[in-house]
Amino acid sequence: MASIIELKDINKIYGRRVKTQVLHNVNLAIEEGSFNSIIGASGSGKTTLLNIIGILDKPSNGQVFIEGNRTDKMSRRALASIRNKKIGFVFQFHYLLPEFNALENVLMPYTIKRFFHGRKTRQKAEDLLDLVGLSKVKKNKIYDLSGGQQQRVAIARALMNNPKIILADEPTGNLDSNSSEEIYKIFRDINKEFRTTFVVITHDERIANKTDRIIEIKDGVVSG
Repeated sequence: MASIIELKDINKIYGRRVKTQVLHNVNLAIEEGSFNSIIGASGSGKTTLLNIIGILDKPSNGQVFIEGNRTDKMSRRALASIRNKKIGFVFQFHYLLPEFNALENVLMPYTIKRFFHGRKTRQKAEDLLDLVGLSKVKKNKIYDLSGGQQQRVAIARALMNNPKIILADEPTGNLDSNSSEEIYKIFRDINKEFRTTFVVITHDERIANKTDRIIEIKDGVVSG
């Protein structure tokens, strides 16, 4: 199966006067349609690795490919376009906008570039909320939703632009075990139905052990 993400000889060094190397010669290929977890101790480089995969950060050297296109040399505008069209992000802290309701938050990725949206777009957002089990609370403000419900809104938002890749950084870190299991099931359903590629950072061994592949990172060195 073809690789949708490929990292070649990636190094990441922070600092100018005092340098700290976070990633060391990382080579990694992620198959299209696969479900992957990244595990490792705090400070091992997990989030840095995910940010480079998601082109939120650039490597100090090495090459990053998304669908065969090299991204580490692209302009900021080109990178922003790829992130908006091809990659969905789900974080531990969901970064929803509390002044808007659930439906308006899901619509946000679409309205970033298009201020107005039509009936079909609104219907799609409603369908996504239904997919994550929130159709009954679509008009509720974010602060009226539970933590698990807020995370499901964030998942629906990440799907709004039909991304081929979902990157999640500790998406169940603030949730109880039942809510964590629900989030994992939603991810798996999306993975199977749409063949969306998932890369998920997790400290939860139960979640990691259910994924297709466990990528382990220790002191900036990747294995698995």
